[in-house]
Amino acid sequence: MVPTLRLAHLIDRINDVIGRAVSWLALFMVLVQFALVILRYVFGIGSIFVQESLLYAHGTMLMLAAGYTLATDGHVRVDIFYREATPRRKAATDLIGALVLLLPFCGLVAVTAWPYVLESWLTLEGSRETSGIPALFLLKSVILGFAVLLGLQGVALALRSAVRLTTPKDGQDTSLKASGGEQHS
Repeated sequence: MVPTLRLAHLIDRINDVIGRAVSWLALFMVLVQFALVILRYVFGIGSIFVQESLLYAHGTMLMLAAGYTLATDGHVRVDIFYREATPRRKAATDLIGALVLLLPFCGLVAVTAWPYVLESWLTLEGSRETSGIPALFLLKSVILGFAVLLGLQGVALALRSAVRLTTPKDGQDTSLKASGGEQHS
């Protein structure tokens, strides 16, 4: 296997493991939201800590699963031209999109978020509510995780596209989506 594809597969595996792990937060959110409704409207009990846990779970799931979603081609795409394009044209589009749009965006998010997250860690920032979750600094750190994981998946997309463009005959689809979520070496 081409070394660049090995790296792309490694990045796919990282995002696959993280994406599958954080997907369990969806079940957590449904169960907690159900419990909150029952507690509030049946028993008249409310909990800011539990309500904030929903926000933490939602933010964490969406941010950390972004790379996995890109790996499985799950992002919404306006594909008027892309859908009918040849595999080589799709690879060129993906390569340009990753290098010109996605990676600079991830870099900008990381650079912009770093002072914000660092300040939160230095003060061990917690909830504004007295009975809230005292770990807002952890939630803010997810922004950096988002930038890193999505950026890594952008690198994998660019590598895979470059290999497809430099291969004389289009080879197999080496994406996570094509293999049903499993990567084989």
